[in-house]
Amino acid sequence: MSENNLSENFDVSAKKIKRQPIKKTIENTKGKKHITKNYNTMDKPNKSNKTVSKNENINNIEPNKEKVQVKHRTNSVRSYKSSSRRTKNAKSVKVVFLGGLNQIGKNITAFECDDDIIIVDCGMSFPDGEMLGIDLVIPDFSYLEANREKIRGLVVTHGHEDHIGAIPYLLNKINVPIYATPLTIGLINGKLKENRLLSSTKLTTVMPGEHVKLGCMDVEFINVNHSIPDAAALAIRTPAGTIVHTGDFKIDCTPSRGEMIDLARFAQLGKEGVLAFMADSTNAERPGYTMTEKKIDRSFERLFQQAKDKRIIIATFASNIGRIQQIINCAHSYGKKVAFSGRSMLNYVTIAQQMNYLDVPEGTIIDIDLITRYGKNEIVLVTTGSQGEPMSALHRMAFAEHKKVDVGPEDFIIISATPIPGNEKMVGTVVNELMKLGCEVVYESMYETHVSGHACQEELKIMQGIVKPQYFIPVHGERRHLMKHAALATAMGMPESNVFVGDTGDVLEINKNSMKKVAQLPLELVLVDGIGVGDVGSIVLRDRKHLGEDGLIVVVATLDSSDKHVIAGPDIVSRGFVYVRESEQLIEDARRTAMRVLEECADSKMRDWGLMKTKVRDELYKLFHNKTRRNPVILPIIMEV
Repeated sequence: MSENNLSENFDVSAKKIKRQPIKKTIENTKGKKHITKNYNTMDKPNKSNKTVSKNENINNIEPNKEKVQVKHRTNSVRSYKSSSRRTKNAKSVKVVFLGGLNQIGKNITAFECDDDIIIVDCGMSFPDGEMLGIDLVIPDFSYLEANREKIRGLVVTHGHEDHIGAIPYLLNKINVPIYATPLTIGLINGKLKENRLLSSTKLTTVMPGEHVKLGCMDVEFINVNHSIPDAAALAIRTPAGTIVHTGDFKIDCTPSRGEMIDLARFAQLGKEGVLAFMADSTNAERPGYTMTEKKIDRSFERLFQQAKDKRIIIATFASNIGRIQQIINCAHSYGKKVAFSGRSMLNYVTIAQQMNYLDVPEGTIIDIDLITRYGKNEIVLVTTGSQGEPMSALHRMAFAEHKKVDVGPEDFIIISATPIPGNEKMVGTVVNELMKLGCEVVYESMYETHVSGHACQEELKIMQGIVKPQYFIPVHGERRHLMKHAALATAMGMPESNVFVGDTGDVLEINKNSMKKVAQLPLELVLVDGIGVGDVGSIVLRDRKHLGEDGLIVVVATLDSSDKHVIAGPDIVSRGFVYVRESEQLIEDARRTAMRVLEECADSKMRDWGLMKTKVRDELYKLFHNKTRRNPVILPIIMEV
């Protein structure tokens, strides 16, 4: 089955949602965008909702005061067991996993029905230790490019980099309208400005409780708790049935900002009937419940009291606006000034302030250039680098490379974050270096300085129990997370046949009768190196790894153009292999070997430079391997005069 033919023809039969007095739905059908207004009679009120009907400027985002009552059709609570009765010619929806499975990051999923495709999230991931010199890893957009005429919009759950970081790269290939909550739109807006894409991109702000009509599908945004404000789950109504996608979430009854997760709406969807449930699996291995953000307030109070005579430096995620608000509140209560360090930290704080997501008492925030005007005990410095990233502000402080901040015994440093799997060593290195400088360092394992933004096992069970889907698909996690989440679902009564643990590239077809994998897309790793996108592949990475491990040998020789005998050289240059002055005999042996091979080629009348270089390379490989058990990259350079 070709990529272009993965979609089937289905009759559109979407559920109608009744509102009183008005339902305004943003509609995008087959590339033509218009507003529809439906006037319906409300049978019985259920909950307050509001809608957006136009593209709003992020600098003028005002909550719509109009409350609109919505009536949702309710059915009996769905059993986990599928009905034995089959529906003839059941309509289907295809779910195309373009990223986010068996990995942390690079989240992107496409939903396809009829001739319509909607995209959910478009994130990036950071390179692993094997991807030498690589800046970012982004999804392979080839499937979307091949089906660009079907794409009706990009729907974004929240503003973390693993969900929005690849949007500029997608827009460089496909111009697609974007729908998201206010803060998420604001963060995307900043990215598009940097990449000069803002003027050509349609951005539409959607509030929790509102619907967006995209072709034959209707997307409802549902409020959830996460480590960034304005996070949303999605209820995607398709002709095949409703698919609920949680995005990243946790259940926090006392969030630092905003309202708690809308469990009532998830329960209502469960009563209406949910075809498939796609849920965040990041913390599926952790028992119990995720700790509430309110505990961090108490931890900061204790730590600020402990460090009242020192400068406080706090490293946290730039996107954790709630955590930054907690720091500002605590600093203000102790009469301290707050400064920020790190490019991403400044960007997030600026946007959050502009959009009133941060409540900052007047005079509390100062520029980092002004911190020397105050005593160290009067300053709280909020910085990037909670993951030990080599170029982050905290890393530069630890290695005395920061241009504006020198740290020492008068500094009290708090790392308010949990290391992402794989970053533990980098974080440990930074902590060790800070301690060498005399700093007092507090990190997550010592105090409650951080809480996760993801649901633990008991919260996942609650969601599974109230949504009551026919099918379950764990998403957002490595294989071990997905498998553990699947086990939780089956332990609650979900048949194993109704659970799908997939991989990036899988194409899943779902209808009321079945859920089956129908294709596997041949997706590639797309690596970003500087301004290059996709121009570094596996061969280049292999060579970089080879160079890093074994070094480079360059052989330079000049040949006579008439008889091809050597008239100069060969000279041996070593980089990263051996120190020449301490390995003179080895280098001399290599020079003699190269000379012998080149003279043999001349005597045999060989004129093919490619063959000559190959013979030189092969003989030197044997020599170096026998004498050093190492295999450097050998680069012969032959000139002719």
